[in-house]
Amino acid sequence: MNEILNAIRTRRSCRAYTPEMPPRDLIDQICEAGTYAASGMGRQPCRIVAVTDKALRDRLSAMNAAIMGKDAGSDPFYGAPVVLIVLADRTTPTYLYDGSLVMGDLMLAAHAVGLASCWIHRAKEEFESEEGKAILRGLGIEGDYEGIGHCVVGYPAAPAREAAPRKEGFIVRKD
Repeated sequence: MNEILNAIRTRRSCRAYTPEMPPRDLIDQICEAGTYAASGMGRQPCRIVAVTDKALRDRLSAMNAAIMGKDAGSDPFYGAPVVLIVLADRTTPTYLYDGSLVMGDLMLAAHAVGLASCWIHRAKEEFESEEGKAILRGLGIEGDYEGIGHCVVGYPAAPAREAAPRKEGFIVRKD
């Protein structure tokens, strides 16, 4: 089977990670893959923020948990040591779709280099908050960016499960 099609079929979201930090070169490869995601008219309106700093990772996790209404001790990032935040410039008409494609590429790239990943929502709410805006300013990111998602990455704590059967009627044909 084609390598790319196989990666698409075998990638799974992971919800339990080991604390081991992946090597920087693997994180860089994943991020670079995200920069090649398709975007409307080639505008490339997205930014990827690669977070490996534990203090910032834990702060983002606490913010995310609060948005969910969970305790501060809850970790919506499932223990993953790396958080890749995808932001997209709202002034671009296709920003939401473009950012979603970046997220998909990040997850497939993580799988391709032997790491696990999961898309974690609530980035929009995080970076609309004053605390989130301050974090972005501290990273030198200015502009009208919306948080599209967090791609958490790391080594899986358990083997991936088999794919669920595809739903009936997923594909409709008109020949």
